[in-house]
Order: sequence, then structure tokens, then C-alpha cells
Amino acid sequence: MPYTDAQKAVMGRWNLMVDLPDGAQPSWLEITYSGHRTLVGQFVGWHGSARPIARVDVDENGLRFAIPPQWEHGDADLTVEGQVQGDRISGTLTAPDGTRAAWSGRRAPGLRRATVPGWGEAIQLFNGSDLSGWRVIQGPEYWQVSDGILQNVKTGGNLVTNQHFTDFQLHLEFRYAPGGNSGVYLRGRYEVQGFDGPPAEPNSHLQGGIYGFLEPSEVVTKGANERNTLDITLNERMVTVVVNGVTVISNQAIPGITGGALDSDEGAPGPIMLQGDHTPVEYRNIVITPAAE
Repeated sequence: MPYTDAQKAVMGRWNLMVDLPDGAQPSWLEITYSGHRTLVGQFVGWHGSARPIARVDVDENGLRFAIPPQWEHGDADLTVEGQVQGDRISGTLTAPDGTRAAWSGRRAPGLRRATVPGWGEAIQLFNGSDLSGWRVIQGPEYWQVSDGILQNVKTGGNLVTNQHFTDFQLHLEFRYAPGGNSGVYLRGRYEVQGFDGPPAEPNSHLQGGIYGFLEPSEVVTKGANERNTLDITLNERMVTVVVNGVTVISNQAIPGITGGALDSDEGAPGPIMLQGDHTPVEYRNIVITPAAE
């Protein structure tokens, strides 16, 4: 049995916003085919990583699916219902704790460039002296500068640049204590993991991964209390990640926003964000080279 028109209409990637009681939060949905008649997918909430959807039911009344809870409060499944009108989608969801929320969105842009852009002049994002050009959001300000080191001394807010960027090459050095956990958000939407995890079988939650989506080819780390380096190239949604001089992700497509993204407007420029809401971490030598206009 071939796919129905209603099923075909919902296939693809969708950038969403969810109207939660404490404000609108970004989210993401992908629906694709499996076999001759079944739809499956992935869902990213306003925090956490991408979750598989085992089945998406679609009929003339819209789409429906349910997924197990992840980091939400409550033990019930997260359930989603929605309707598609052209390139727009909207509906309601019920969180595991019973909270209901409206959501809406539009098709995600393709973001695939045929060629690599030329690069402009390098910009020192961190001047080594103070937080000029940055601001703290989403929590208390525990970031400070000492001896050319940028550090959040305890769990607090995230640090975000005032400038926004499209395509770029980014270099930085970071160091964490044992058990450290931080991340660098590209355009404020895609998290590259910095994590004191074991150099074991790679997965997207370990160092160098795109959280929940792209796993590094190997886990490269100097360990806790040592300087690690990240060199990242972002070209539309294609990303290359180099950790300590080793390429661990080579020109791979990031499917969509990761949990904790600032927004879901993938086609717009965005800032660099350093995660400060997990554990203390140090950064220095933060340099970005934007694409030449």
C-alpha cells in the first residue's frame, strides 16, 4: 500500500516552538518513511537529546505519536498531535506530568551549499581581560576572567556572544575538572560536546559529538585538568569538528537543533554560546573566522 497524501504532507523536518507556561521554547521534529506504509521519526524537546519515534500515525484528522519521557517531570509518555497546512505545522502536546501546551512551526530549510565559502578576518571573541562582547543568560552570572582565562566558577547561566554569525571557523581551548561537562553551541542551536567521559565506544554525548545527533569517529581527550582544543567549521548545516588536532566529524550534516538551543530559526545567523549550566569549565583563545561576504 503506497503512502497516502496525508502521510506525504507530514514527511520532512520541522522547526518548532512550544508555548510552555514559562515562555516559548524551541523544539524539532523529523518524520520519515519506514517500509511501504509506516512513518517513523525523531523528536528534540526544549532540553535533552533527539528521541526516536517508533510510529507516527497520520489520517485525515492529522498526526499523532507518543514517546517515553526523557528529562521531563512525570512518568507518562509525551504525546503529540498536530496538523499540517502547506509548509506550516501546529498542534498540542501533553508532557509526562500532564501539562498541555500548544506548538507550531514550519519546514526546516535545507541549508546545503554547493561550495565551501571563502573566509574573512579572524575575530578574537574573548579579549582575555573581561566579558566585553558577551552576556550571561538563562541563569546566575558566575562567569569571571582571571589571568586570561574565562571560567564559570560554579553552575549558573550560559555565556553568549553579542555578535551573530552564519558560517564560520571557530577555535578555542577548554579545560574541565574530573566529571566536567560543558558544550559550545554553534549559532546558539547546535551543541558540540566538551565532556570528561571515558575514551570508550564513541557516541554523540561524548567529547566532540553533536549532542544527540552526530557521534565522533573516536573519543579524543587529554582528560580532566588538561587543555583540550576544538576547531570547528560550520558551513550551512555541514560541520567538521577537530579535537586536539584529530578530525572526529568530517563535513557531516547536522539534522536539526539540539536540546537547549536558543531558538529553532535555523536559517538565521546566531551567536556562539558556552554552556555554564552544568559544571565549571575554563575557556581561552576563542577565535572565530566568519565567512567572507
